[in-house]
Amino acid sequence: MFPDQIYYEPKVLEYPLGQKLHQRYGNLPWIPIQSHNRIDELRQNPNSSFAQMKRHLILGIRKTHRYVPNQKVSDFLVPYTSSGCSAMCLYCYLVCNYNKCSYLRLFVNREEMLQKLVHAARKSTRDLTFEIGSNSDLVLENTLTGNLEWTIEEFARENKGFLTFPTKFDAVAPLLPLHHNGRIIARMSVNPASVIRRVELGTSPLSARIRAINQLSEAGYRVGLLLAPVILLENWKALYTELIDQLAAELSEKVKREAFLEIIFMTYSFVHNAINTDAFPNAVALYNPQQMTGRGRGKYYYRPKLREEGEAFLREQLSRKLGNMPILYVV
Repeated sequence: MFPDQIYYEPKVLEYPLGQKLHQRYGNLPWIPIQSHNRIDELRQNPNSSFAQMKRHLILGIRKTHRYVPNQKVSDFLVPYTSSGCSAMCLYCYLVCNYNKCSYLRLFVNREEMLQKLVHAARKSTRDLTFEIGSNSDLVLENTLTGNLEWTIEEFARENKGFLTFPTKFDAVAPLLPLHHNGRIIARMSVNPASVIRRVELGTSPLSARIRAINQLSEAGYRVGLLLAPVILLENWKALYTELIDQLAAELSEKVKREAFLEIIFMTYSFVHNAINTDAFPNAVALYNPQQMTGRGRGKYYYRPKLREEGEAFLREQLSRKLGNMPILYVV
């Protein structure tokens, strides 16, 4: 059951969302903390406790609102209503320090965050796009808070700017009837079905994700697909051929006509490897020293020749089977 217990900054109960969550989950243990950023009893846990900690829910007040410039799908990465996730993708880039970043943290001061975002959109001389889902999966978070539904409808009142978010979840039914004013760009992350089952633990299956992006497109949302992260397992060419074939067969004609693509190759780290070795001893091994090389402190990337081969293969397959879908970037 998720969540199993809740750690909270006492001031969250002064906010409507904090009160709503307290009413909803009042039967669970509520443990007061000084800061959502530092929970000493969790910091002392071993790597093997990673999956158990994923069941905890942390409530706090977001104090950092620094917008980070981004030149991909958005103009800025925006800290928003959550950080972390209850899923357990073995490569998750949010796991910078397992006992700080692994669990889902919810921030109850959503009105303050949206007000700043709207102000930034209004004062710009052009339409800016704000990435509000870079720190969490907002479709997943929405099942607990309703924050994404609230955000979409509130932002739809504006006539300036766009919001975008990626997801690995298919729980989009609450979003379909919303008035979004064409101001929302929803992006679905996809991977081969077997990679999702073996590596993206706790997320929606591929067919369900495809169905969800079709539904969002039909509801008038702008949509995109992320091939992310591309993981070069032993039989990666066969796996990604199957993925692209399935996309070609199951995506709606509207999505094929209007969506865009992003391609992101996996990066890995010493921290990931240490956690996964202890917490998921039977999981697929993502670190391959023959394929990967170090870059920076404790970071692993695919070697340049293999990375180039992977990009060329994906571009060729996508061009033949989804040729009308532009690739915005490959990293």
